[in-house]
Amino acid sequence: MEFNKVRIEMDGTVAVLKLNDPAALNAVSPDMLEGLADAMDWIDNPANGVRCVVMTGEGRGFCAGANLAGGRPGENKSNALPDAGAALEQKYHPILRKMRKLKMPFITAVNGPAAGVGMSFALMGDMVLAAKSSFFLQAFRRIGLVPDGGSTWLLPRLIGIARAKELSLLGEKLPAETALSWGLINRVYEDDVLIGEAMKLAHELAAGPTRTLGLIREAYADSFDNTYEEQLDKERWLQREAGRTDDFKEGVKAFLEKRTAQFKGE
Repeated sequence: MEFNKVRIEMDGTVAVLKLNDPAALNAVSPDMLEGLADAMDWIDNPANGVRCVVMTGEGRGFCAGANLAGGRPGENKSNALPDAGAALEQKYHPILRKMRKLKMPFITAVNGPAAGVGMSFALMGDMVLAAKSSFFLQAFRRIGLVPDGGSTWLLPRLIGIARAKELSLLGEKLPAETALSWGLINRVYEDDVLIGEAMKLAHELAAGPTRTLGLIREAYADSFDNTYEEQLDKERWLQREAGRTDDFKEGVKAFLEKRTAQFKGE
């Protein structure tokens, strides 16, 4: 399926979501934002049968951040003060919320630079896999802007406040292997096997109890904002929902019969 500067390729029940502007290292333009919004809606439609998503970039890069070729965010020809945050609220935030609320596992395969909001997209993955040659960059300070795309919420929770501020204030490249050692990402692979390994993992997850995996995503997404007591309550209600799925019945039956469960994602 072709969208505006975004492409989806289906491999069984796995949707490979590719940012598709390789000449610009997949920097995010208004056209790409439109394509991403449409692609996320397509993935989220149960009729399309997606049970896992792999997000990566076409060509040499994952995503080089916002494409500023047409002018910096918030620029206008009037005398009014620019509002560089308006595009975030109107275009980026809805897409990030869609990524967070997906009902199936979401893997990011970082195949090159992940800079600015591209780093934010990469870190939305439940599993973040990276090529050895890839790097992460909080590029905002280089053009006089603050980190966005949820970076100031994600980074302190993933790597601590000291390292989060270091990345943001200095704007230095973070190599994939250092990101792994910091606990920012999950796995690093040689460049030529990254996508193959991502697809292996995606198919393993796609064969799982999809609705329950979506509930697991929801539980961890909310855990940062909940007290311990609130999270106990969250688990209680999510478990009720999981316990009513056909996959739970199949899982118990398979366990008792000492065989591998055949989950259908229902």
